Amino acid sequence: MTATGSTGESPLARVGFDRAAEERAVPDVLNAARRDPSTRVLVIHGDAAPLADASRLEWFAPADVPDGAEWALLGRDGTGARLLTAVFAAGDDAPLPSPAGWAGLRTIGGSLEATDAAAFVEALSLGRWLLDSRYCPACGALTDLGDAGWSRRCPSCGRQHFPRTDPAVIVAITSATDPDALLLGSNALWGADRFSCFAGFVEAGESLEAAVRREVAEESGVEVGAVHYRGSQAWPYPRSLMLGFFAEALDDHAARADGEEIAAVRWFTRDEIGRALAGESDVVLPGRASIAHRLIADWHEARP
Repeated sequence: MTATGSTGESPLARVGFDRAAEERAVPDVLNAARRDPSTRVLVIHGDAAPLADASRLEWFAPADVPDGAEWALLGRDGTGARLLTAVFAAGDDAPLPSPAGWAGLRTIGGSLEATDAAAFVEALSLGRWLLDSRYCPACGALTDLGDAGWSRRCPSCGRQHFPRTDPAVIVAITSATDPDALLLGSNALWGADRFSCFAGFVEAGESLEAAVRREVAEESGVEVGAVHYRGSQAWPYPRSLMLGFFAEALDDHAARADGEEIAAVRWFTRDEIGRALAGESDVVLPGRASIAHRLIADWHEARP
């Protein structure tokens, strides 16, 4: 596996602020931050965040957040102010009014500036764990929150639990013979005109390289030769770390859909990809928030 250069970073892969991980062990840090009027809070409702406008999130003072949230420390912004998240389960009504409404990460993530994008993906990833993992998976007891929202300790059996991150590979397949051809697949759950890269979780005891080769073969029927790492991105659906790759097909003619998860595979020309990226085609490609979009756009821009 070799590294490649990059023409840009995925919007959700940027370093937006200091996570201040050393502060998580400070006693009573969450309560202290909630009493501080300079603290800013990103409220999460289900998988949505509040918008100030089309490219900025709305942040609140701690006193403005209603009761019923799970709280955690996100870090500190460039001014040194603490950043918190207050997470509410999905429900009929948003917990607070927002100037420009509420939107999900898939919809707005690719348009946000770096601090807001990083905060949204961190808050959503952590928030899902806070809501879904209140009970000890070993003995079933209700756990106690610790480390400013970053751990849970079981008072019954003493085990300590942390947020999980599941590695997954996502792969854009290039042609063995044609530098202007890219293989994409259409998931059986999507519309017929929607295509993306091939992806799947890394299995127990499996390397990233092996996962790339297995997933590509399973979903597209293609064996690959050279595998090039492109970059990574957190993707909290539900708790993935997406590791992006380019892989070169050994035999273009071997491409075929598995007929279960993947309904169709198709070799696209560079011009076809360009029109789809510009919205000038019936083909629907992944949104800008995803690393799949970055892989496809990088390939399109890297003209020979």
